[in-house]
Amino acid sequence: MFNWKKPLLSLYYYGTYPVRMRRFRDEASHGHAPAIVLYYHRIAEDRATPWTTSYAMFLRQMRWLRKRFDFVSLAEVQQRVAQAANARPCVSITFDDGYSDNCRDAIPWLIKERIPCTYFVTLRNVLKEEPFSHDLVWGRPLAVNSLEQIKAMSAAGIEIGAHGFTHSDLGTISDPRLLSYEVKTAKEEMEAAIGREVRYFAFPFGHPANLNAAVFEIARQVGFSGVCSAYGGYNFSGDDPFHVQRICAGNDMIHLKNWATLDPRKLRTARFDYQKMLACNSPTPTTAPSQAASASSAKKQQTPITKTLVPNH
Repeated sequence: MFNWKKPLLSLYYYGTYPVRMRRFRDEASHGHAPAIVLYYHRIAEDRATPWTTSYAMFLRQMRWLRKRFDFVSLAEVQQRVAQAANARPCVSITFDDGYSDNCRDAIPWLIKERIPCTYFVTLRNVLKEEPFSHDLVWGRPLAVNSLEQIKAMSAAGIEIGAHGFTHSDLGTISDPRLLSYEVKTAKEEMEAAIGREVRYFAFPFGHPANLNAAVFEIARQVGFSGVCSAYGGYNFSGDDPFHVQRICAGNDMIHLKNWATLDPRKLRTARFDYQKMLACNSPTPTTAPSQAASASSAKKQQTPITKTLVPNH
């Protein structure tokens, strides 16, 4: 069946392009240029899942972005958001979950091109080298990163972030012990594994229903520099720099072009107001996970890893 969505989106994009470009330039001239954070999951030519982007498309997107934006780190995004003005549009590249195939082409290319990147890892799957449950639902037991690959990326300058311990929907969890385990323990054990500070946390799934105000508070308390969502939306100077909104890069050019040039629809995206929620509720205490859980995780961390940065397939 013919998919009408892409042609319609193309008409929308090119039809509104002159107006949005005028607005884009006007916003930048007044120090209100956007800080856009994109997220990917898996880069591979097989397009095995809807969240897989081909390497050829990834390169096209990167080259299009490079002509129009500054490539910056998440820390630089936060600095620009915290400032009174940002005159230059910028984009930051992130990955979620932790797929081995990213280390075949995409990550080495980013390293070679010196493009900053933050790589959010679900620790349990990496330590146990188990496929993600959302891939199994599609009948695709895709390979996850090994711990050695994560270490190699970190040593090469890729910022490693936390993506929960078990890729759970944190919006459905209210037990402070479980939330602490997903946030605090993931940070501590990842830091122990790679020997570097883990500064950023990204919510699994990342849509408003999957967010939790208590997680923002726990993340701040345990020393994270920022928390990322994934429901779309731009970051502008004057916004809360601790909460970084991200946009899915998509699997084609027209979606990326549309989102990266201030789509009026995404400009209406409401920020998740965790501060207001926290103000209306008593603070959620952070409670350390049980000794048994910590011991079990420590034991998993000692599992021998033999894979290298480039997957053997």
